[in-house]
Amino acid sequence: MKEIGEQLKTARESIGVSIEEVAEDLKVRPTQVENIEAGNSEAFDDIFYLKYFIRDYAKYLGLNKEDLVDEFNEYLFDYTSRLSLDDIKMAAKEAKPTKAVKSPYTYNKKRKIAVIPVVVYGVLAILISVIIYFVITINVIDDDFEEGTIITEKK
Repeated sequence: MKEIGEQLKTARESIGVSIEEVAEDLKVRPTQVENIEAGNSEAFDDIFYLKYFIRDYAKYLGLNKEDLVDEFNEYLFDYTSRLSLDDIKMAAKEAKPTKAVKSPYTYNKKRKIAVIPVVVYGVLAILISVIIYFVITINVIDDDFEEGTIITEKK
């Protein structure tokens, strides 16, 4: 992993790009660029994110991204093959349960909306509208006539 980081750092320095410029262009934090160049894979929670970061960083620098990804895959294979079964079992016990991952190709049936709530909301809307109408008309009628005014019809 350190060799990959050194290759990336050497390429970055040879073209005169700063860590901040790389971070801004790749939309990552400068500490992530520093960690990758230092070969510090433990700083990344997601190893797949690290792999894609190496790919994008290599492409950004004009390096052969496939070669660096292959080199990373070899590093990953060597690293994981050194883990004992006890370590793997211990990590599995400590792992937090994750939500089920759904494929973007899975068809999800839409649940039908129950008719009763729709009817209840409709009736409530009508009742509220009627109450507002009466409140407004009563206030308008009360405002038009002063107290004590007698209305007479003309013949």
